[in-house]
Amino acid sequence: MKITFLGTGTSQGIPMLLSDEPVNFSTDNKDKRMRSSIYIQWEQGACLIDCGADFRVQILNNEIKRIDGVFITHEHADHIAGLDDIRPFCYKNGPMPLYAMSRVMDSLSERYAYIFKTKNRYPGAAAVIPTIIDDLPFEFYGKKVIPIQVDHGGLPILGYRIDDFAYLTDVKTIKTSELQKLKGVRIIVLNALRIETHPTHLNLEEALALVKQIQPVKAYFTHISHRLGFHEEVSKNLPKNVFLAYDGLEIEL
Repeated sequence: MKITFLGTGTSQGIPMLLSDEPVNFSTDNKDKRMRSSIYIQWEQGACLIDCGADFRVQILNNEIKRIDGVFITHEHADHIAGLDDIRPFCYKNGPMPLYAMSRVMDSLSERYAYIFKTKNRYPGAAAVIPTIIDDLPFEFYGKKVIPIQVDHGGLPILGYRIDDFAYLTDVKTIKTSELQKLKGVRIIVLNALRIETHPTHLNLEEALALVKQIQPVKAYFTHISHRLGFHEEVSKNLPKNVFLAYDGLEIEL
């Protein structure tokens, strides 16, 4: 299984508009971050987790030709604002399978009513096959997908586990019962927004504590803001099995 980090930034990306923070002026490409999303592919299939505003550029940059389904973590704009751009995949393969919890699917169907319509559709519009998921595992192209419910500052959202890989973004806290679903995971991706605490996201210290609790073989941090610091400098001070992800990073499991 191959995982590609399409974007590793927070809701406004890096460089951030109208910000004088030094990271915004870095010449290191690893400090240039689009909105968070990953692409997972294996022999039988391929899926996208989240579809933010940078989706089109991310697909072009990584030369992605196949998406069999889109898994949505939650309804915030940085995770769903690129949904209209799935159109070319729909033209090629038909309606796109879309997976989300019921509240999120309701939000998507309201924001993108023209995509969800089944009658009198606008010519050329994207189309989806919506599937509601909550806390039960489901099968997808030969893989068992386990939804992991986490708390995003009072908002329940989903992460996903596939085999021994788990992707959890926008986490603030996670219940013990959901942590049990991560037992034995080899690689985990977590958000690490910044150094200072934040009301709805893990900061670096909290993310490191969660890694210590879960005990994966490796952990990668994503959903990184300009206030975490420079990629190279922060990386030097991380445990040997913890890494800052960056746009375009590919890992194998």
